[in-house]
Amino acid sequence: MASTVETEADAVKLEGRSPGRLMWLRFKRDRTGVIAAYVVGCFFLIGLLAPLISKVYGKNPYTVYADERPDLFDSAGVPVKPNGGISADFWFGLEPGNGYDVFTKLIYGIRTSLMISVAVTVAVVVTAILLGVTAGYVGGRTDYVLGRVIDFLLAFPAQLFFIASMPVVVSLFVSPRDQTPTYVRVIALILVQWFLGWMGLGRILRGTALALREREFIEAAKVSGASPWRIIRKEILPNIVTPLLVQATYLLPNFVTAEAGLSFLGVGIVEPTPDWGQMFSKASTQLVMENDITYMFFPGISMIIFVVAFNLLGDSVRDAFDPKTAR
Repeated sequence: MASTVETEADAVKLEGRSPGRLMWLRFKRDRTGVIAAYVVGCFFLIGLLAPLISKVYGKNPYTVYADERPDLFDSAGVPVKPNGGISADFWFGLEPGNGYDVFTKLIYGIRTSLMISVAVTVAVVVTAILLGVTAGYVGGRTDYVLGRVIDFLLAFPAQLFFIASMPVVVSLFVSPRDQTPTYVRVIALILVQWFLGWMGLGRILRGTALALREREFIEAAKVSGASPWRIIRKEILPNIVTPLLVQATYLLPNFVTAEAGLSFLGVGIVEPTPDWGQMFSKASTQLVMENDITYMFFPGISMIIFVVAFNLLGDSVRDAFDPKTAR
């Protein structure tokens, strides 16, 4: 009897609450999701505040300490102190070779990778909405053409395409004889990942729009004389927020790892601009592998934590929107 009263009381409390409010309440009860959100927020905060952190720390990622303070390195360019020169002055040590400060290089590398990945994610989401929803709602020949375009682009091997096309895209902006500015490499990374990154989300949104266009409230909007643009904007878009947000939380960490992979292979961001993938590339060199195995620890652990936290956040967001999927 008491449990019945409690259930009725809970039902009364939930009355009048919007779906967004209910989603937020479910998300707050998911401890794993909340912790993951804090971790992801910390990474973005570190990226945004990297210049301020660097100023307080008193160092920057561009100073070549091998030239500034040669007493810290041996004849091979390896830090004299153990564990890569970790000390009170250099929290994460010094990079073998040039002697960059690892701590500031890491936080600026996080900033670079997240900036590029967020830009790619936004471009992918906008493109998927425009083409996916249009194909699903309009149907007919438009749906057929866009569907075949999506199928064609999905057939491309993404990673091989990224590697092969990066030099081509860069050459459109800069002559091969000239040094490539960093902003050109950033633009090229965004364009290349966007070109083959939107189709999966576009197909999901197309299927959602196909299902929604047969619903009664869409038919009612048509009967009332609403234009297709108004129906898409007022009726369909609010109903695709759930798959859109969930998929976006999975896309961004994928783009982070893809961008890091391109920089690791030497076709992305290059020195002296700090980048997550560039640190992995440096860690794989013989000089670092033989003399400072701790160098890989900091970019490696930080990326693992970020990707795992973002994926856990995506799972929690999905479960909060649709409690039926919760395990």
